[in-house]
Amino acid sequence: MLELKDKRVLVVGLGKSGVASALFLKARGARVTVSDTKSGDELRNEIPVLLDHGITVETGGHGERTFRGQDLIVVSPGVPVDAPLLVQARAMGEAVIGEIELAAQFLPGPIVAITGSNGKTTTTALTGEIMTAAGLPALVGGNIGTPAISLAERAKPDTVIVLEVSSFQLETIQTFRPKIAVVLNVTPDHLDRHRTLEVYVDAKARIFENQQGSDFAVLNADDPTCVAMAARTKAQVFFFSRQKEVQQGAWVRDGNILFRDGERQREVMQVSEIPLKGAHNLENVLAAVCAGALLGCAPEKIRQAVREFKAVEHRLEFVATIRGVDYYNDSKATNVDATIKALESFPANIHLILGGKDKGSDYTVLNDLLRQRVKRVYTIGAAAAKIESQVVSSKSGGPEVVHAETLENAIRKATALAQPGDVVLLAPACASFDQFKNYEHRGQVFKEIVRGLAAETGKP
Repeated sequence: MLELKDKRVLVVGLGKSGVASALFLKARGARVTVSDTKSGDELRNEIPVLLDHGITVETGGHGERTFRGQDLIVVSPGVPVDAPLLVQARAMGEAVIGEIELAAQFLPGPIVAITGSNGKTTTTALTGEIMTAAGLPALVGGNIGTPAISLAERAKPDTVIVLEVSSFQLETIQTFRPKIAVVLNVTPDHLDRHRTLEVYVDAKARIFENQQGSDFAVLNADDPTCVAMAARTKAQVFFFSRQKEVQQGAWVRDGNILFRDGERQREVMQVSEIPLKGAHNLENVLAAVCAGALLGCAPEKIRQAVREFKAVEHRLEFVATIRGVDYYNDSKATNVDATIKALESFPANIHLILGGKDKGSDYTVLNDLLRQRVKRVYTIGAAAAKIESQVVSSKSGGPEVVHAETLENAIRKATALAQPGDVVLLAPACASFDQFKNYEHRGQVFKEIVRGLAAETGKP
């Protein structure tokens, strides 16, 4: 455990995890400074609480002198690890870690860490519900919204900590060791930061870095990149698959989900009992089944938790039906693979809203599904021109492509053109930061606009 009393600690980045880290460090007796490139006005909601706790605040940029002489530097996930001042700090022998590593030093119980390009939030939330249904004390946090460091004060030695972890968070670990490490899938994402798929895969694989033979690695047997990751861990490997039987783990046979641990095999539930749409959510359930079973949760408790589970907000979230047209919010589809999974959840007649801040994505891989299932594509945001240059259009046997610029324009154009039985789907395949604070803000705006339209019509 880190000794923090009277240590000079710099927190870089004032997102949720940065603020939580700063307050935690100060409470432990550290002399804390925070630094962010945003202006004081942009951080007006965060600054007062920090100043009230005696924390020094630097805004509008990172001063070189601020980074000197620190005993520890804690970086938020949004701060690139190769930022020049961080590189220089490491060269000077200063310790640089992320918030998830800081939290790991103070979380006494077993950690279930869940990562992947898509499905992390749903699987993390569901795993937490399974633990609760089974009577295990559990806390859920990480990239899902509650910083991991915020769980430290409430966690006891028998508390199961279920964490959603991102590639950005895994870049800065040192001792972080999950009892159960889950990788759901790996497809190209965040290439604007990681630059290459290989670097991105390596970041994801760090989740296994400190595991030992008494730990567990849970991997997607239907994802070749995940299968290859099995060689990177010392832990016991359990697979999940919706396509084939596995020797250890969870799979589907004749419409039933089974779990096998060595020679012991048991039926958990029927696939038809899963309330979530889409084949990708079956994979998420299988992963959560593995995590629950490995921590001793009884099949009937797992089944109960899955049956009662509600879809995560902003993830294929049904919003309203207006004049026979269904509206779905999948704002969390921030990469191309997530959009593919969303499209696969509906058979046809989709009005798809695409766009936002590009992450170095290849949108041509959407074209087969666009031809098969989409009536119209509505492009928004900074990536609109790139998307329009890559997706198949009506001239090439694809859907009509409508340049909408803003989310509200896209929704209103789709509402005017959609017919009863159609689906209007926000699954943008892009980050949100060009027009919105984050994907939650984008999804909230989508829902507000749709509900406003529903009110205008006066009836479904």
